[in-house]
Amino acid sequence: MAAAVPRLLPLLLLLTLTAPPAAAAAALATAAAAKNVSIDSATLSFADLTLLGDSFLRNGSVGLTRDTGVPSSSAGSVLCTQPVAFRGPNATDATAVASFAARFSFVIDNPNAGAAGGDGIAFFVSPGRATLGATGGYLGLFNSSGSAKNGSAAAIVAVEFDTMANPEFADTSDNHVGLDLGSPVSVAVADLAASGIDLRSGNLTTAWIDYRSADRRLEVFLSYAPAPKPKRPVLSVAVDLSPYLNGAMYVGFSASTEGSTQQHTIKEWTFQTFDLPSTANASSFESNATSNSSDQAVPASTAHHKRVGLALGILGPVALAVAFVFFAWVSIRKLIQLTARNDGAFSPELLKGPRKFSYKELSAATKGFHTSRVVGKGAFGTVYKAAMPGAATTTTTYAVKRSTQAHQSRSEFVAELSVIACLRHKNLVQLEGWCDDKGELLLVYEYMPNGSLDRALYGEPCTLSWPQRYTVAAGIASVLSYLHQECEQRVIHRDIKTSNILLDGNLSPRLGDFGLARLMDHNKSPVSTLTAGTMGYLAPEYLQSGKATEQTDVFSYGVVVLEVCCGRRPIDKDDSGGKNVNLVDWVWRLHGEDRLIEAADARLAGDFDRDEMLRLLLVGLSCANPNCEERPAMRRVVQILNREAEPAPVPRKKPLLVFSSSASMKLQEIAFSCGDDVRGGYSIANPTSPKSEGGDIER
Repeated sequence: MAAAVPRLLPLLLLLTLTAPPAAAAAALATAAAAKNVSIDSATLSFADLTLLGDSFLRNGSVGLTRDTGVPSSSAGSVLCTQPVAFRGPNATDATAVASFAARFSFVIDNPNAGAAGGDGIAFFVSPGRATLGATGGYLGLFNSSGSAKNGSAAAIVAVEFDTMANPEFADTSDNHVGLDLGSPVSVAVADLAASGIDLRSGNLTTAWIDYRSADRRLEVFLSYAPAPKPKRPVLSVAVDLSPYLNGAMYVGFSASTEGSTQQHTIKEWTFQTFDLPSTANASSFESNATSNSSDQAVPASTAHHKRVGLALGILGPVALAVAFVFFAWVSIRKLIQLTARNDGAFSPELLKGPRKFSYKELSAATKGFHTSRVVGKGAFGTVYKAAMPGAATTTTTYAVKRSTQAHQSRSEFVAELSVIACLRHKNLVQLEGWCDDKGELLLVYEYMPNGSLDRALYGEPCTLSWPQRYTVAAGIASVLSYLHQECEQRVIHRDIKTSNILLDGNLSPRLGDFGLARLMDHNKSPVSTLTAGTMGYLAPEYLQSGKATEQTDVFSYGVVVLEVCCGRRPIDKDDSGGKNVNLVDWVWRLHGEDRLIEAADARLAGDFDRDEMLRLLLVGLSCANPNCEERPAMRRVVQILNREAEPAPVPRKKPLLVFSSSASMKLQEIAFSCGDDVRGGYSIANPTSPKSEGGDIER
């Protein structure tokens, strides 16, 4: 590739110089100009949409919140992957923005008649598309401080269809429409009682939202389908949206619940912009120049100016062509430099979300990667706490993962960047950026102030209550269901363990460390790879065949669930402190003796819900079943933990697994970073310490 690219330069130069100058200039102008858009959900593909949080696709519709029969807190969003232009690239009038019109049909329904509502659905235009907001009255758009979810100066514009009266947001009723500008507190509200519309009726409802930039007015119309658009709006607001609409914004829908079974579904929608502001039309100047009669005599001075103009008319396009060739040459040199690296080039699509940090600013933020800033260590890197100065006197805290062996772990670095940059879920650690300078490989994540689940479970004192533990198990089940079944490509994590589960400021779980993760098409079978992961969490069939599947992740999740319930490591000392005991075997033995509840962590001192404890222990055993075909899918696990389904029967005796010798991997194909012995797929040579829950297996 690198050798072939320079040969393109002569051809590129020839094509550029021989192309008609006017056509070349017109092509450049067209490429730079923003255009009015028209979007119809019926013509969009999966790649055109970004799903956040609990949103999902079903039969051509978009569900925004969980489809459950029990009360839960949920938030989800769907938005167009590509931004929409609301200003021209060279528009000079700061108040001039495009007009727009949105039409969509939606259903707000509650399977439990008479149950509490909450909280509503919203159409929004946002400057970013990276993060989901809080549940409840925040509608998945804003965080708990009330500010826009992305922290941008250009705030979110949203029209809410609210079914919950939240006094803290000055809601007038539990059936209203409101206009939100960067805050969940509406600047204008209309009660829908007078219009005969009940948002909670479960009826298919159509909304029209029109904004006319010239009139500085936004109007909302509402009717039950299939009635046509009403003549009178339910909400009409005199408002100038130009301070909120950037050149490029993202359009979408969001909804949330809090302790409710209410469901929110978008059936179909259209969106279009018009009257997009642009620069002055150059043709007006040309028409003035040609307005004089062609047979009129031309003075000598005018002829001189014409000759100068003719020369400029010839040299101008030539100069433009030379500049274009120089730009192309610089771009191709950059391409050669990137392709010359060993498997280190990053796909352009990765650059759209997370940004690139310089090594200098990351080094300064970590005090030169000082040991005092270390917050964690893994098989492929060390994690540092980084404090970066923000706007005014604020400081933003990040977690910076630094690869320990740049050459050997570059493939893991690229794998992690490639996988997580495309993922959006509230239970994932958000990737903020990366650095690939000075031979260093660095990933920058949002900082999790409460550290890892491993530290919370095994630290002194234990900081997790039973409700918090149950929330952790449910959150990780939700994100694994997303990775396995809701992404365009399946994501196999391959390293689910307590040290890779982090806790945010609210002790909500976030799954991280995608260094071993792999993307896989839904219709393709797994292939054998060198076994990777952490002993004690690895499924038996994975050790045998080297094939990572959703079910190998399910096994690891089952071990984590048992840790959460029991407060014991996968391989731990028995009560006498002598013999090593496998956690799965120990819990299964208690289950066989009808003493399963005795597996509960003694440090909880009985302060837990007995039914929830038994439910979670049975889920853990089901997921850690040696027979992979008997393990539940993660979506089923989510249903069980949400009490939408009962746990599958678990045999009293742990099933035996019969290995196929023809499919087994050689022992030499499994590399141990800690030199542990292996018997039956578990590390037994050395007891694990509080800082290392088993030897990592590296490729």
